Amino acid sequence: MRRWQKLVLAPVAAAIALGGLAYANRTSLALAYVQYRSGQAEVGPNRPIPWQSGPAEQAVPAAGAPPPNIVFILFDDLGINDLSTFGGGAAGGRVPTPNIDKLAAEGAIFSQAYAGNATCAPSRAQLMTGRYSTRTGFEYTPTPTGFGRLVNMAAGQIRGDLPPGRYDADMKKSAPPFAEQGLPGSEVTIAEVLKTRGYHTVHIGKWHLGNGKGFHPNDQGFDESLMMESGLHLPEDDPRVVNARVDFDPIDRFLWASMRFATSYNRGAWFAPGGYLADYWTDESLKVIEANRNRPFFLYLAHWGVHTPLQATREDYEAVGSITPHRRRVHAAMVRSLDRSVGRIMAKLKEQGLDDNTLIVISSDNGGAGYIGLPEVNAPYRGFKINFFEGGIRVPLFARWPARIRPGTAVGLPVGHVDLMPTLAAAGGASLPQGVTIDGRNLLPAATGSGPVARANAPLFWNSGYYKAVRAGNWKLQVNEKQGKTWLFDLASDPTERVNLADRRPEKRAELQALIDAHHRGRKPPLYPSTTDSAIMVDKTLAERFAPGDEFIYWPN
Repeated sequence: MRRWQKLVLAPVAAAIALGGLAYANRTSLALAYVQYRSGQAEVGPNRPIPWQSGPAEQAVPAAGAPPPNIVFILFDDLGINDLSTFGGGAAGGRVPTPNIDKLAAEGAIFSQAYAGNATCAPSRAQLMTGRYSTRTGFEYTPTPTGFGRLVNMAAGQIRGDLPPGRYDADMKKSAPPFAEQGLPGSEVTIAEVLKTRGYHTVHIGKWHLGNGKGFHPNDQGFDESLMMESGLHLPEDDPRVVNARVDFDPIDRFLWASMRFATSYNRGAWFAPGGYLADYWTDESLKVIEANRNRPFFLYLAHWGVHTPLQATREDYEAVGSITPHRRRVHAAMVRSLDRSVGRIMAKLKEQGLDDNTLIVISSDNGGAGYIGLPEVNAPYRGFKINFFEGGIRVPLFARWPARIRPGTAVGLPVGHVDLMPTLAAAGGASLPQGVTIDGRNLLPAATGSGPVARANAPLFWNSGYYKAVRAGNWKLQVNEKQGKTWLFDLASDPTERVNLADRRPEKRAELQALIDAHHRGRKPPLYPSTTDSAIMVDKTLAERFAPGDEFIYWPN
């Protein structure tokens, strides 16, 4: 080869080689860029919260008992089998939840309770409004810039075994900014409803319903908001933390790269929380209870645990004992921290003399996630977060109110998150908003034994784009229009959804399909478009490999 050819071709060959290397490592490079960008966010040192204080003495009500204080505690991705209340417990029952068990035993247990959706944000919108996404348009979980593209890329590179996903860059361009992907201010929240009855309203923790102008908790009826701005439970290098990366999960990789340890108060600047998130938010909740002991308050404590990144305090990690694999031990330690939170809140209410007339409600935003690789979190139910099988949407729901709810109350009625807004409004003596259709039902009569629940037999609905489901009585139908697949189950005889009766009971399938069709007739379009389709395994966690014949669904978001 001539010398001039070598001089020309050598850099070309080097460029091609570098390009090939960059392509082969494109996921790592993209994650590095995400980490660089997120590192630019300024996070100040921890600072005290100037919680607003109520009156020095409690006002004497003109007539009757004072309205109850209301504490609503929402966990994130907590599987129904993570609680020993139902005979399970974290790490295969090795780590019980005694404080949550006590609260449940002293009140009402809703044994057939369902999340509003199989992912977090649409469930939270239902909890706040008592309305289905077909009315609000809040159908998909908002994701930050780069999330869909990177997760889809990583899934193809890390998880070549899964059916192919989709990422639509053009659709993403048409979506509003992440901060404005939220619940419209025109929707009426439970916080706004309770304020009409003189409640002081406080939000602490995760929000995920938008934080731009008009979407922030302060715009949605909350007088005060200590909001999670980014979701590390502790800094990754903190000496108090034990981390568990889940490298087979593309979402986990994105979270570790993008998340920071940060919170804010009432739209203020970001600052570092004052400790492990579950403990810090509980510390601040106790201050809120004490500051408002002489006036009715509504506290919405939305924990980030047990959502990834999996991080526990070293103290909790040691306390749960030797459990394998490592991620199961960290997960169990996180459950322990949530149980401690509930115990501390109950103790504070008793200390302040508020225990008898405080309604505490506990639930989770959806079922346990399959992407953490722990198959037992939703046992015995089939499926995980991000599908409408029972494991994805069955959640704990407990209500304790000593003044009104008898210990040991069992409610077997199928209920959903959509029912909580009208239930809490009724507890507070507040009227539902005029001119607004509320889909949920007041469950207080069932919890207190005071009478029948209105529309007790109303169906429950779920939807995410082309994937829809309904439960009517003991029958449940799932329809995935993209796949052309239908699942019909008789939950009375088959609560774990093993026998698909769609072909054997065409008349029942048609009956439930008609309910879905009627539910979607005249629906409000999604507020922003779906940009991804993801293949989600039903019977396997992401720690396992997909094989031909395995059940899966496509999930749009």
